[in-house]
Amino acid sequence: MPATLELIPLADFPLVEPGQNVAELIVTSLEKNDLLLKDGDVLIVAQKIVSKAESRYVHLSDVVPSPEALILAEQADKDPRQMELVLRESKEVVKVRPGVVIVEHRNGYVHANAGIDKSNIPMPGGAPQVLLLPENPDASAQALLETLSRYSGIPVKVIINDSFGRAWRNGTVGVAIGTAGFQPLFNQVGEKDLYGNVLEVTESAVADELAAAASLVMGQAAEACPVVLARGVKLQAAETGSRSLIRDKAQDMFR
Repeated sequence: MPATLELIPLADFPLVEPGQNVAELIVTSLEKNDLLLKDGDVLIVAQKIVSKAESRYVHLSDVVPSPEALILAEQADKDPRQMELVLRESKEVVKVRPGVVIVEHRNGYVHANAGIDKSNIPMPGGAPQVLLLPENPDASAQALLETLSRYSGIPVKVIINDSFGRAWRNGTVGVAIGTAGFQPLFNQVGEKDLYGNVLEVTESAVADELAAAASLVMGQAAEACPVVLARGVKLQAAETGSRSLIRDKAQDMFR
C-alpha cells in the first residue's frame, strides 16, 4: 500500500450523451489536463457517465407497473413505474419501508432502489426519466481498460464507482461496482503485524477504498467531475472483476 496517494480530477469533463465512447472522452480529457498515464495508474469512473453512454435511460411514461410493483409502491410510498423498474433490475426485495426499498440487484449488490437514479440526468420536454446501472459493469470496465491501455501503452487499471448506503452507518460512500486489471481484494492472511502476530482474517477491499476516496473528489451534486486518476497505489494485477467484493448470501448476517 502507498505512503502517498494522489487523486487527480479530470477537470472540465464534458457531459456524456448516449452512444459516446467514454474511453475516448477520457483520452481527450487527459490530454487537455496535460496528464500522461503512468504504470500503476487507476482511473475511477462514475457509474453515471457509463450508464449514460450505454443509453440506460428509461422514460417512466413507457413503463406499465405490474401488480407486484403497485403493492411495492404503496409500501414504499414511491412511484409505481419506478418500482416496476426496481423489480425488473432485482433478484430479490430484501427490505421495504416508506422511502426506501433494499434489493439484491441482478448483478449481486445489495443496495437501495436497484441503483436507479434521477439526479443529474436530463428531463427532455419535462418528461421524467431515470437511469439504470450499466448492464455489466465489469465488462464496461474491461472495455475502458483495453482502450486506455492501447492509448497509453501501459496496463492501466479501471474502477467504475457508485454511491451506496451501509448497513451499520448513516450516509453513502463510493463503492466499486465494476473493476478491471487488478485484484479488488488485498488478502494479507498469513502476514505478520508489527508485533509478529500472524494475521488470520485481514482482507482489504482496496477497490472500494479507492472508489470512496475518488467520490470525495467527484462530489454528488453539480461538481461535474466524473473521472478521477488515482496515482501511487500498488495493486496486484489480475484478470478478474468485482464479484469477489460481494458477500455470499449464506454469510450475510443482515439477510
